[in-house]
Amino acid sequence: MVILIINCGSSSIKYQLYDMPGKTVMAKGLVERIGEAASALIHRRGEEKFEINQSIPNHKTGIELILSCLVSPDKGVLKNVNQISAIGHRVVHGGERYSNAMRIDGDVIACIEECCDLAPLHNPPNLVGINECLAALPGVPMVAVFDTAFHQTLPREAYLYGLPYEIYERYRIRKYGFHGTSHAYVTYRAAVLLGKPASEINIITCHLGNGSSMAAVKNGKSVDTSMGFTPLAGLVMGTRSGDIDPAIIPYLMSKQEYSKLSDIDQLLNKKSGLLGVSGVSNDMRNLQEAAARGGPSSRAQLAIDIFCHRIKGFVGQYLAILGRVDAVCFMGGIGENGVAVRGQCLAGLENFGIAVDPDKNRNFPRGQECDISRNGSPTRVFVIPTDEEGWIAEETHKLCQ
Repeated sequence: MVILIINCGSSSIKYQLYDMPGKTVMAKGLVERIGEAASALIHRRGEEKFEINQSIPNHKTGIELILSCLVSPDKGVLKNVNQISAIGHRVVHGGERYSNAMRIDGDVIACIEECCDLAPLHNPPNLVGINECLAALPGVPMVAVFDTAFHQTLPREAYLYGLPYEIYERYRIRKYGFHGTSHAYVTYRAAVLLGKPASEINIITCHLGNGSSMAAVKNGKSVDTSMGFTPLAGLVMGTRSGDIDPAIIPYLMSKQEYSKLSDIDQLLNKKSGLLGVSGVSNDMRNLQEAAARGGPSSRAQLAIDIFCHRIKGFVGQYLAILGRVDAVCFMGGIGENGVAVRGQCLAGLENFGIAVDPDKNRNFPRGQECDISRNGSPTRVFVIPTDEEGWIAEETHKLCQ
């Protein structure tokens, strides 16, 4: 069964083509800078890489270009598009309605439209991708896999804010959580590594990258997560502030340079986090290089220290919520590659049963799953490369086979 995975952003389309159920990647690629003069498609078939530089004015053209690449005699892997059995779409927000992947129909599309107000940067392009695929491949079953779905098992005490209850009833303002496909996939893999059913494991999952979030997973279900009503909350991230005192916002708005809501939005989402603290970069690799040059007192090192401090704080919070923790799991670009970050995040937690083996942490083969915990440590520490597209492919296959 051939399944195409589509992940539409505001100016990009990521895609992967799978042969299921073996989850073999047949081809993958990225359409970037849609609507700009320098738009392009980067297409990969095995070790081969093809770059097509041409005008891509909209997502419709992007989808058409992807399909043409997949059936191209010199770049493609299919004889024709009719070999595509199903399409899985990443959708950021499913609101409170969906706790699982769903076959796309009119009701699902209506829900995605309703949630555009909750995810204005993500759901509209997700919806465009769905509609363009429906137009290009009518009759092919399609599935929506929601980032928020995995966290719909949060109890009310975890997802409600300390606001008047009618605010929740009227506007559905609550914690939704994000990166759900990543947290779900890593939960599944952690259960395999622990040799237990997912329903019997308690873990803390740490998706660390330019956007970062953590989750407390009890008996295989998310019971708390760091991101909230939006992906701005929780950890310090590449350019996002994470949790702040909400009174900072009206205070800053009383200052002339931050008097507009748009100024505050830009400040918290685009100019804060690692970039804002360091003044150097939002990329952890650049920060580590700058910290090595500038010493422990540099702002680059300070940004790293704040990042790790916030993660350690959530580990402690989730230890208290879960009671027993079988494993702490790292994934995402920083989680999978940040040797020093992993060590610093968990340093000093030996009395809680969490201990990292420095040699294992430094020397395991990159890109592979690995147990980096100290021998005899009651709580395991895993590095698990996440596979969000593969998870979407599996969810799509289950609903369409």
